[in-house]
Amino acid sequence: MTTNQQNLRGKVAVVAGATRGAGRGIALALGEAGATVYCTGRSVRGNPSDMKRTETIDETAEFVTQRGGKGIAVRVDHTVESEVKALFERIRQEQNGQLDILINDVWGGDDLAEWGKSFWELSLDKGRLMLERAIFSHIITSRYGVPLMIERNQGIIMEITDGDSANYRGNLFYDLVKASVIRLAVAMSEELRGKYNITAFALTPGFLRSEWMLDHFGVTEANWRDAITKEPYFAESETPHFIGRAVAALAADPNIAEKSGKTLATWHLAQEYGFTDADGRQPHWANFFAARQAEAKLKKD
Repeated sequence: MTTNQQNLRGKVAVVAGATRGAGRGIALALGEAGATVYCTGRSVRGNPSDMKRTETIDETAEFVTQRGGKGIAVRVDHTVESEVKALFERIRQEQNGQLDILINDVWGGDDLAEWGKSFWELSLDKGRLMLERAIFSHIITSRYGVPLMIERNQGIIMEITDGDSANYRGNLFYDLVKASVIRLAVAMSEELRGKYNITAFALTPGFLRSEWMLDHFGVTEANWRDAITKEPYFAESETPHFIGRAVAALAADPNIAEKSGKTLATWHLAQEYGFTDADGRQPHWANFFAARQAEAKLKKD
């Protein structure tokens, strides 16, 4: 997508959890398409969240503006009802109540997931916090954002998840979070269908090559392929721009209501809408994963 394809100009979006990763990629793509994007999260310049990352919503908003949209950074802890309520009251005032796109991408669980442990060994405190940050935050955000859409009888709600199948994701709390936001999309679509022109669905990336993941493997975007020797599945990873372009394509689709209640994946949407990742590739995570699993099974047999 290029800056002369600004088919979302005049649209207003909220990307909840726009500090980094998929949220930042989505915000930038919406900006590229000309939208006004409220970039929310907890990390601002001079006051990072407890995750202690360097990325901020201020940077994200500036990148949105640089790409042709209008980026507005608003510090919001989406687990705090009063802060979420204040966000949408501000949008009501500044945008005359217009809200076209709501992206629920709040996560905040990178430091909470305890991989390699059985469910009876997990920290309940960390698990409870993950559920609050990554599920209940979405519920609070939709609770105060969707009424703006209802007033204008239009809008799109996207729940960002991980995986489009029922396969277990390797950690009880992580799996519960990602499956639950899919159910949030299903539930919202059921309650909205036939009453309002508002579409809700879930969207997953493949193996996301986020800032955190690059740091985890000790590589940068310039030399990310060096990490394949450590993690062969990283070969089919995708940048946050890929899911961003998926969101921009979906938001511009006049037939978006047909996707209500579904769980969509970047690899299928890239084929449907014809977009590519930042490097021109069209990674297909499902096919790649299935092929690797089949190879492993053959070697085992």
